[in-house]
Amino acid sequence: MKYKTILITGGAGFIGSNLSLKLTEKGYEVTVLDNLSPQIHSEYSPLYESIKDKVNFIKGTVLSYDDWKKALDGVDVVVHLAAETGTGQSMYEIEKYTDVNIKGTSIFLDILANEKHSVKKMIIASSRAIYGEGKYDCPKCGIVYPSERKDEDMAKGDFAVKCPYCGMDAKPQATDETSKIHPSSIYGITKQVQEQMFLVMGKSLGIPAVAFRYQNVYGAGQSLSNPYTGILSIFSTRIQNGNDINIFEDGLESRDFVYVDDVVEATVLGIEKDEANYEVFNVGSGKAIDVNTVASTLVKTYASNSKITISGNYRLGDIRYNYADLTKIKAKLGFEPKVNFEEGIRRFTSWVEKQEVVEDKYEKSIEEMKEKGLYK
Repeated sequence: MKYKTILITGGAGFIGSNLSLKLTEKGYEVTVLDNLSPQIHSEYSPLYESIKDKVNFIKGTVLSYDDWKKALDGVDVVVHLAAETGTGQSMYEIEKYTDVNIKGTSIFLDILANEKHSVKKMIIASSRAIYGEGKYDCPKCGIVYPSERKDEDMAKGDFAVKCPYCGMDAKPQATDETSKIHPSSIYGITKQVQEQMFLVMGKSLGIPAVAFRYQNVYGAGQSLSNPYTGILSIFSTRIQNGNDINIFEDGLESRDFVYVDDVVEATVLGIEKDEANYEVFNVGSGKAIDVNTVASTLVKTYASNSKITISGNYRLGDIRYNYADLTKIKAKLGFEPKVNFEEGIRRFTSWVEKQEVVEDKYEKSIEEMKEKGLYK
């Protein structure tokens, strides 16, 4: 084993707790730094409970220099997952998102640059959000990278992505790591900055850095009480409360859903393989699943009477399509996603049905977006 001790910031969260358990199972000594944010963790947090006796847990914040110093003591590898993660919420809580995601990262890198430490490798959780709309093919102009869609088009029910040059409807392509970076949300911008900071400072300090651009991660253990991120958990909580589901746009918008076990596997490969050093990788399933399919699959699986409405409502800044090209991570790290959508949904819904029904805060989140003029 090349490394012995690993720090995971946000290690009591959804991805972090699963990664913590996998790494301890493999024999690593794991330290977790987490603030147990109420938006993710309820009064009783099964994610925290699953790791508390298996890791060195530090309740603290990435905004604290002292917490970082304490957490970094004797650490070989840092996996930086701690972040604010709601794409829509980021558009009206700008200071919070930039503070936690960018300033929190800067404190860590400042310590590496100016203090004695034992860090030999660092991993940053980036996001598919940095691509914005991603890669498209225009029948006239070829490969293009469209900007965000226009409010006036969507108000008329035209949700198609347009070529930025000729205005024709463009067809989505698998987005690879060389695609244009142009995030359409504050969250996406902060993830882009985090990624660049890690890679630039890693090279400057001679500490191998790896960035993983996670797609839409889901699975057992996902927060069911957070209405700001995770369409599968949002819909499931609506259904469990007997509420109907409102699908935005025409329901044909799609995402690349990747099961948390596959994300953990990719991250472990990034820790253990030198081939990952100073590289960025997409982590996804490589397949696009539309929202209509997500909603109908959940309603059927839960045997629910919840009504599905395709409303034509939309959120400014939302992307239409995005799915990952996995060529690079397959070639360099030997990664292959193992859990397909059907199996992932089976595992996820089976877990949900064993949980207590939590309060549905979805309507509150929509009201917040309406007040800010971001929901139409």
